[in-house]
Amino acid sequence: MKTDKTPVADGAPVVNPEAAKGAETAIDPRLLVREQGFGGYLTEFKRKMRGGDLGSIPVIIGLIVICVVFQSLNSEFLSAKNISDIAVAMVATGMMAIGIIFVLLLGEIDLSVGSVSGVSGAVVAVLSVTHGMNEWLAVLIAIASGAAMGTLHGFFFARIGAPAFAVTLAGLLFWLGLMLQLLGDTGTINLDSDGVVGKLTTYYFTDVIAAYGLAVVAVVGFFLSAFLDARRREAAGIPARPLVDIVVRTVVLAVFAFAAAFMFNQYRGLPLALVLFLVVLVATDFILRRTSYGRKIFALGGSVEASRRAGINVTAIRVSVFAIAGTFAAVGGLFWASKIAAANQGSGTGDLLMNVIAAAVIGGTSLFGGRGRTWNALLGVMVIVSIQYGLSLEGIATPVQYMITGSVLLATVVIDSVTRKTQKTAGRA
Repeated sequence: MKTDKTPVADGAPVVNPEAAKGAETAIDPRLLVREQGFGGYLTEFKRKMRGGDLGSIPVIIGLIVICVVFQSLNSEFLSAKNISDIAVAMVATGMMAIGIIFVLLLGEIDLSVGSVSGVSGAVVAVLSVTHGMNEWLAVLIAIASGAAMGTLHGFFFARIGAPAFAVTLAGLLFWLGLMLQLLGDTGTINLDSDGVVGKLTTYYFTDVIAAYGLAVVAVVGFFLSAFLDARRREAAGIPARPLVDIVVRTVVLAVFAFAAAFMFNQYRGLPLALVLFLVVLVATDFILRRTSYGRKIFALGGSVEASRRAGINVTAIRVSVFAIAGTFAAVGGLFWASKIAAANQGSGTGDLLMNVIAAAVIGGTSLFGGRGRTWNALLGVMVIVSIQYGLSLEGIATPVQYMITGSVLLATVVIDSVTRKTQKTAGRA
């Protein structure tokens, strides 16, 4: 068999000239942006679309469409009051979605988060109201109980080998029964609206500087983080994001951040609930993207066997991830209890579990594991709560709201599945 060989500079033959040509023209997209300016951005965007790397584009477009549609139907949708109400209402579901994202990154599922959140609210109510315990201590016990419940799920899944679906489904039923038992015959325990839990969703920073100050911190923090990261990559000889890219992203963030701050100040001020949510998002994003623990979670989501051979303690990571999911479910339960100023038999039931999972998936976290960020919880829950509030303003019945939210979730899952197939075809999965 005759083989064409093309000499190269060092005298070594190249068996496949066409392949060599393709290898020579393959350029890191960030270098392409640096070299070609706007043309580089356009080229990179086309490359991502062909490779199925849609990122957050679908959900951002969806949010824009939702705002345009509902604002055209009702001018109150983008009012300061409605935006503030949406910001507070989304925190409980968003907190729980953060925990679910950790589980989804493993390619697993946790069906118990709704019931765990209900137990958390019941524990706080029983300890602080019925038994007169210090409310701060009751809150800590409630959060610790959520972590313990999640750890128990992780033990049966990682140690015993039971399917996560079955284990957490059993947890859903068991913890629901425990919550009903704790609440007793009355089924409802009212909370002090001026207490620790009560103020989670009712306290606002009324000083104008608070909202604008948070916007400044967010914008400056984003720019410094991106800029310093680029400098570190350049120092290491690794392709880095060009400065113009960082500046453009920072300007876009600044527009939205200061617009939100302006709207909050037109109503009651900056909600405490939103501040806590954003702090948690930043912290968990740092853990996932900047620590070895976070990288191990992504590695497990990619391949369990490869992770095990790389020396990762698979069992410990799995147990810890379910413990995190339980912890955030408990935190979300506290925000739900604060919202209704009570712990009752309906806590953690209804469509809560569906909304939590939908928020994570709609935001961009893959159901198949290995892809996602905690910021997906923010995007996803904004979509869900915005739809709910928009439909409520139009007086549309709850059954129709369920159907619309379910359709959005189905569309997101389909996009996720198509994206994975496209990436496999492009050789990127």
